[in-house]
Amino acid sequence: MFATGIENSIPTINNGKTRVDEMESCGHYQRWREDFDCVQDIGINYLRYGPPIHKTYLGPGKYDWEFADITFAELKRRDIIPIVDLCHFGVPDWIGNFQNPDFPHLFAQYAAAFAERFPWVQLYTPVNEMFICAIFSAKYGWWNEQMKTDRGFVTALKHIVRANVLAMLEILKHRADAIFIQSESSEYFHADSPAAIHQAEVLNSRRFLSLDLNYGRRVDSEMYEYLMENGMTKDEYHFFLHNRLKQHCILGNDYYRTNEHRVFENGHTTASGEVFGYTEITRQYYNRYRLPIMHTETNLVEGPVGDEAVHWLWKEWANVLRLRNVGIPTVGFTWYSLTDQVDWDTALREQNGNVNALGLYDLDRNIRNVGRAYKRLIRDWREVLPASSLCLVVPIVPPSHYDMAHAREQEEQARRRLQTEEIDIGQTNSPQETT
Repeated sequence: MFATGIENSIPTINNGKTRVDEMESCGHYQRWREDFDCVQDIGINYLRYGPPIHKTYLGPGKYDWEFADITFAELKRRDIIPIVDLCHFGVPDWIGNFQNPDFPHLFAQYAAAFAERFPWVQLYTPVNEMFICAIFSAKYGWWNEQMKTDRGFVTALKHIVRANVLAMLEILKHRADAIFIQSESSEYFHADSPAAIHQAEVLNSRRFLSLDLNYGRRVDSEMYEYLMENGMTKDEYHFFLHNRLKQHCILGNDYYRTNEHRVFENGHTTASGEVFGYTEITRQYYNRYRLPIMHTETNLVEGPVGDEAVHWLWKEWANVLRLRNVGIPTVGFTWYSLTDQVDWDTALREQNGNVNALGLYDLDRNIRNVGRAYKRLIRDWREVLPASSLCLVVPIVPPSHYDMAHAREQEEQARRRLQTEEIDIGQTNSPQETT
């Protein structure tokens, strides 16, 4: 699955007073048709994309689907397969932030309404980068609740991951063969000295928390104590163990040069740059979860020479091929995002209006060098890869095939399989019942 994305990040800053809307900053609301043209010009069939939740979800049971209706109808017409990103770093004002205990069930209600309205959509990332969302919002103090405590982080994390799980349950009621592609940051922490080893080990355990909970995997003993000491109850922990939906998932992981960190004795961390690289870190995540892999985000700013991003694309693609060659099932690659982004250099925590040249296209929708390189890469490899991995086929139904007999049969088979799972999808409480 060769993919790109149109980012729908909407965190708040300034104690919730200011909304950072990347779709607005990058001109997507006005130029969405051009953006879809760009997707097709590159030769991309898969698009990480979703409606802006703060403009769509107006209150419990209240929605404004106007923009989603026109954009998703166009994606369907063009037969572009969306990987639907329903929550990207923020919530509507009326929900508040990720400390709100009602968020999981309210979000599940939103996911159910979306899945019912767009039944032809099969691929989802319900909540994007759950770990990053929780840590930036409630541990680093950058977004949304802007807290800097372990308790705030654990509270945000348990609400975010519970929301993701409940959303998956609701979506499966409407689309039994739905596939969930987590987009989660893949991290690693390097000890700067022997005195920093324990701190690095703690951080290297903490990086797995969101996926451990999401996939119903028992966390490490030290992390269990950490969760319990910071507000998670045993009942809340057991919810994740008893709602294991791993079998419906692809492990999507993101990798940038900032994903590896150097840890010092006093606990301070800095970005280390690329040390192990995508292949080695992804191997660690794969060995832990044993799921098919998709590289769901990467990019690099096009620098003064003009080929910096092109070289990074080549390097990341070489890492993806290495994973495949050593037997790790790898099903997709993503350059993120389609266009340049605004204020990515400050992680969206400041509004400086800085345009970061890391897209396949600039904000005037002129193709960049990395866009040309990605177009060639897709053309060269698209037919080669399926022929070399016939045993690894993701059962995806393109929008144009949704009403065909084989698609209906696939969904019916998936529905029968759901009935044999330990989780009875049809018997889970609806968001309305549990709110």
